[in-house]
Amino acid sequence: MTPRPIFIAYFRVSTDKQGQSGLGLDAQRTAVTGYVAACGGELVAQFTEVESGRKAERPQLAAALDACRRKKATLVIAKLDRLARNVAFIARLMEAGVDFVAVDNPHATKLLIHMLAAFAEHERDQISARTKAALSAAKARGVRLGNPHPEVAAAKGRAVLEAEAAPAKARALPLIVRMREEGASLREIATTLTAEGVPPLRGQAWHPETVRKLLARSQVAA
Repeated sequence: MTPRPIFIAYFRVSTDKQGQSGLGLDAQRTAVTGYVAACGGELVAQFTEVESGRKAERPQLAAALDACRRKKATLVIAKLDRLARNVAFIARLMEAGVDFVAVDNPHATKLLIHMLAAFAEHERDQISARTKAALSAAKARGVRLGNPHPEVAAAKGRAVLEAEAAPAKARALPLIVRMREEGASLREIATTLTAEGVPPLRGQAWHPETVRKLLARSQVAA
């Protein structure tokens, strides 16, 4: 009997534009789980990065690649630009010794991946240039940039984040409380939540500090 292929998922959202790209966390998870199921595979772990695609330092991606090497698994992402819009970054990843597949281009060759990364990098640079030009023109016309009521916007933002985190919190908290009562450490709880595929709060990965803060907010002694 042929063994089932093993996959490890990597998700990424930008810190300042979460959900605005058309491929938020929920959509990424749907795409990845659908692909893995269609392959008859098994998704053994998930890693989520909340970081700009411009930055090369990705601790969660590094952890995902390490897990792929140890488990001989394939790294799966929903879309190529979730890794980076940077040709050099993609090239280094392809030399990391880990198989990876992008659901939006599952049969892409290395040459095509390089080309797609180059197009994505060019698009990113063009967007940045247009944004800077538009802001400069607006400033020259005397337009006051920025939100005139930042405190109101911040309050609305916090409310939206709390609402988005509520389903994940409702699923995670009972498990956290039970494990804590059984004497598990914060690190053990974070590892268990990740292994069981419990969605992290607000797109962040599960860390001991994340668990501690959730316990504190829930008025449970950590």
